[in-house]
Amino acid sequence: MHLGIDTSGDVAVSVVLDDVNAATLGDDQPRRHAELLAPMIEQLLQQQGRSLREVESIVVGTGPALFTGLRVGLVTARTLGLALGVPVHGVPSLDALAEAAAWSAGLEDGTPLLVVTDARRREVYWSRYEVRGRTAAPVAGPDVAAPGDVPRTPDDVVLGAARDLYPQTFAEPDPRLHPGTPMLRSPDPSLLVRVALRRLAAGETLPADPLYLRRPDAVPSTGSKRVLA
Repeated sequence: MHLGIDTSGDVAVSVVLDDVNAATLGDDQPRRHAELLAPMIEQLLQQQGRSLREVESIVVGTGPALFTGLRVGLVTARTLGLALGVPVHGVPSLDALAEAAAWSAGLEDGTPLLVVTDARRREVYWSRYEVRGRTAAPVAGPDVAAPGDVPRTPDDVVLGAARDLYPQTFAEPDPRLHPGTPMLRSPDPSLLVRVALRRLAAGETLPADPLYLRRPDAVPSTGSKRVLA
């Protein structure tokens, strides 16, 4: 059994039992990642009749995302991995959104995918992929940019929450996407696990390092203050 965690947007956890069976819990309450994540992991394991002792590995979404929420998921994954003595692997969170479209939407091989999520400050996080079989192969990114500066092609299938935030740039939902295509706004950690297992089998290393792409809004002061007597 593999545990998946993502806090790049919503808080979401998954258990992947085998090649077919998985379960996911998600919560979209803002700024409550630290409060929600641990209880959600416990709740999901109880629902599935499983325990942490059965976890073979942990896969965590590495972003890109805002500093605070992403840090909660990464710290939790590393802490659990250390406590359980199991490996912790990192996969960019946007990969799960691309994987959802490639896996379940019936898109043709070679279809270009563009995933865009909200980076605030009137910017988006973006990454490009290509459909290969029922998988999504990374092509470019991840990066952060103003919506109008994101590289585009006329054939792009656009996914992610920022598609609806900036419809004037990214247009309406693509008719090539099946209406039942899952999780096209927030990453499903079960798909992060499947991506990780495939890449590990190909000999890749997957460090659980955060993709912040820019400095956090709050930074320590580097100057000294004068104290008046």
